[in-house]
Amino acid sequence: MADRLDFLPVSKQDMEDREWWYYDFLVVTGDAYVDHPSFGAAVISRVLEAAGYRVAVLSQPDWHSSKAFAEMGRPRYAVMIGAGNLDSMVAHYTASRKRRGDDAYSPGRKAGRRPDHAVIVYANRAREAFPDLPVVIGGMEASLRRFAHYDYWEDKVRRSVLEDSGADLLVYGMGETATLAIAAELARARRPEEMRDIRGTAFLASDPSACVFPHVTCPSFEEVSRDKRAYAEANRIQYDEHDPVRGRAILQQSGDRWLVVNPPQMPLPTKEFDRISELPYARLPHPDYDAMGGVPAIEEVRFSIIHNRGCFGACNFCSLAFHQGRMITCRSEESVLREAELLTKLPDFKGYIHDVGGPTANFRHPSCAKQKKYGMCKGKNCLTPEPCGSLNADHSDYLRLLRRLREVPGVKKVFVRSGIRFDYLMLDRTEFFSELVRYHISGQLKVAPEHCIDSVLDYMGKPHNQVYERFQQKYARLNARFAKEQYLVPYLISSHPGSTLEDAVRLAEYLNRTGRQPEQVQDFYPTPGTLSTCMYYTGIDPRTMKAVYVARSPKEKAMQRALLQWKRPEKRGLVLEALRITGRTDLIGWGKECLIRPERRSEDRSGRKGEADDSSPRNRAGKKTRKPSKGKPTKRRR
Repeated sequence: MADRLDFLPVSKQDMEDREWWYYDFLVVTGDAYVDHPSFGAAVISRVLEAAGYRVAVLSQPDWHSSKAFAEMGRPRYAVMIGAGNLDSMVAHYTASRKRRGDDAYSPGRKAGRRPDHAVIVYANRAREAFPDLPVVIGGMEASLRRFAHYDYWEDKVRRSVLEDSGADLLVYGMGETATLAIAAELARARRPEEMRDIRGTAFLASDPSACVFPHVTCPSFEEVSRDKRAYAEANRIQYDEHDPVRGRAILQQSGDRWLVVNPPQMPLPTKEFDRISELPYARLPHPDYDAMGGVPAIEEVRFSIIHNRGCFGACNFCSLAFHQGRMITCRSEESVLREAELLTKLPDFKGYIHDVGGPTANFRHPSCAKQKKYGMCKGKNCLTPEPCGSLNADHSDYLRLLRRLREVPGVKKVFVRSGIRFDYLMLDRTEFFSELVRYHISGQLKVAPEHCIDSVLDYMGKPHNQVYERFQQKYARLNARFAKEQYLVPYLISSHPGSTLEDAVRLAEYLNRTGRQPEQVQDFYPTPGTLSTCMYYTGIDPRTMKAVYVARSPKEKAMQRALLQWKRPEKRGLVLEALRITGRTDLIGWGKECLIRPERRSEDRSGRKGEADDSSPRNRAGKKTRKPSKGKPTKRRR
């Protein structure tokens, strides 16, 4: 059990017990306080502490008044606010906009411990408690909502979260460097309005001349609110310029003010990434939560190691490209090995490192050498629709790291459970795939083909289906070679922009033909800031500015999802309706290619039973017969 002194103070009493009569920064988070490098609030807090500042943490405060903020006492420099590891609306609501019943980032999995739009609410409470104190917002929610953005839950375009929150500065992306720069300026008694040259930050100004970087202007809040084509154009500009090497600042007008988003920070150098990863984290939830059932989110990462950041896979529905960026940075092997040795000393460690990964586990170096000088290619992806000729897919470094981890005393097994990019893996020429199958899979490997229709995959930013099929075949051969019984767990998305009901039927056919019945299916979730969310809202692909089909009605979305789990009895009515709408009643029958079996009695479009179904099996005389029983023959009643 961890001691309170292993954590940063979470109350005024904690500060007094440490004989702190002042402190510098109050870090507010919508998650429970878990002092682990997988939790953004913990990382920012420890980074500030390591720089010599006194930091207190206020987690999941009562937001109905400013009392919880005031009770902490006024910090010397600023309040720094984040919603937690997830956008608060994603944490609260499903893709069908239904309220979630639990929250893995809260003690005891209890839902409702943070407000909707948490960054805005917390910033307002902080301003009430400390009217003249700088307020800085950051983390995933602030990062993805830094521009005017479509909000799926309210079905409208909202202003930048910086404007709605009333904060002084916004930090986007992985914020350690920008946060330290802001802290140093505040310690020198500079005001936030004087901080205009910090990369990875955004601010509001009365005049565009406040921008000190080369810049480009994107359509205003008013334009993107009324014109979907302007929204798509703004989204394209925002992605094109999100590059730390060649990216320019972006200006977006809102009313009589200008939002200025400075260019991104450069990714952390390996030495700095090592240092931050090895700060003295307690690696546990705060002991206050022990009596409340703990914090479930820790279990996924407690015995895992993060070795990289960034993702050049650039899936269009994923927030990583717009948050962490596409440039890869990684820790040194020695740093990762030191963390593995630290894990072996933890009291509950059983010898198993659950994951050595990150956003994409098998990205361990930049995608090509050119990007160091020129940045990521504008308007192009490294892997899709075809791998770039300059792509470096060598897995030697990652393979060597895993081999060294297997040799650490006290380590029995090292698993890779983060998502791997299978198309990138198939380009590798080392023994990595063989050793992954032989040593690093815990029964099943999670991969994300997402769909099987190439046109839909193009809208997703994923490789074509033939690449996944080749991957499956090689995976099966390697498992046979090593006498392993290990499975693939494919993630699939229904109703993604570009996917029609006919496409969903074809995906169901493909899954049936290949013997797959996915347990997990994600209905497309339009999270703030992504290219796919832009497609969903506008019906336009911002990369080409061409129209794209979007399934919008709850009924069609439910049918697309049901088709991917066609064997479930509760999905039968929706599957029948989808097959009738698409003219695919040939998939209702007894053949192995059929998705569902006909009933003895027919069903109308709502799934109710009615008259006898003409598709029932018949005997040679043409009379309807019963389907043969699979069980023991019943005794004839006398």
